[in-house]
Amino acid sequence: MLADIRTLVELETHSYDKAMLATGLAGLRALVAGRLGRPATEVVRDGGGHGDTWEVTYRGTAPGTVLLLCHYDTVWPTGTLAEWPFRLDGETASGPGVFDMKTGLVQAVWAVRGLRELGLPHPSVRMLFNGDEELGSPFSRPYIEAASDGALATLVFEASADGGRLKTARKGVGVFDVTVTGVEAHAGLDPEAGASAIHAMAEVITRIAASGAPERGTTVNVGMVNGGTGRNVAAGRARAGVDVRVGEPAEMARMDAVFAGLGVADPRVTVTVSGGWNRPPMAPNPGSRRLFEAAVAVAARLGLRLEGVAVGGASDGNFVSALGRPVLDGLGAVGGGAHARHEHVLLEHVPVRTALTMGLVTGLVGGLVDGPG
Repeated sequence: MLADIRTLVELETHSYDKAMLATGLAGLRALVAGRLGRPATEVVRDGGGHGDTWEVTYRGTAPGTVLLLCHYDTVWPTGTLAEWPFRLDGETASGPGVFDMKTGLVQAVWAVRGLRELGLPHPSVRMLFNGDEELGSPFSRPYIEAASDGALATLVFEASADGGRLKTARKGVGVFDVTVTGVEAHAGLDPEAGASAIHAMAEVITRIAASGAPERGTTVNVGMVNGGTGRNVAAGRARAGVDVRVGEPAEMARMDAVFAGLGVADPRVTVTVSGGWNRPPMAPNPGSRRLFEAAVAVAARLGLRLEGVAVGGASDGNFVSALGRPVLDGLGAVGGGAHARHEHVLLEHVPVRTALTMGLVTGLVGGLVDGPG
């Protein structure tokens, strides 16, 4: 398993580098074939400018199908590996993408291998690997939703939360761009003729910031602002990039109304909004709750105390949850430092998390999990 983790980390797969994504997927396909043999079915869907989506199925020994959901793209630009190579240091492995989420990919593959080699009863296993998750899965979303249709469960191999906790709820994410258009004029010679887009943007930002509702799980962050052409010119244009996180589906509609109603006091200024919701919230549904309870029971048999947690980040599990289907996230690596230079995994947990997945999948046959509905 360590060799496979190294192999995947050393295949750089930046979300914006189509050529490297193609090379990385070819390496992943070779690795899976080497560990699991020829699948019953497989299809590669060309992502265009995004990474391709690969879907593969291995037949089980019992009715039904379980979906294992993984992404192979990372946030790390091509060339990062040259200055930050894969390293083993005692019980820790580090490197770009090792935690988010290439170790999770390896655990998913070896869980399937373990089920088959031990002859454990299990449903058919469908695995979907996408190369655009870090961008919000703009290409792969419909295929993820289709792959989860009718599945007994969807297991997401994103990295775990602190201490190995599973991610039982995630926030929905909205990505909005606000553009304010004013009237340019000389700030000294003709100040009254101008209508500063930057001054107006200050009004807009105040309204946006005030729309957050932390008590309902809604946070708002204006993360980027730019505009104007010079300090002595009333700015004709300004833009702001806004990140919105919501814990409740109803908050999406409320925030939509906030953005639709944005305006300023000066009638010469216009405000336009683009963008929208990248992912809906992953709110626990009955099937997901049963799935988590099953994971806790499996962990107990392994001598572990497993906990769940709600997190602010989003994943492809959000899409599945929004459709009312059972999903469990955070089954991947235990470690820390996602999207940071101290990204690492704790190796002692790798075989344990793999065994946890095996027990959960075979439990879909044994009645430990009730399945969808």
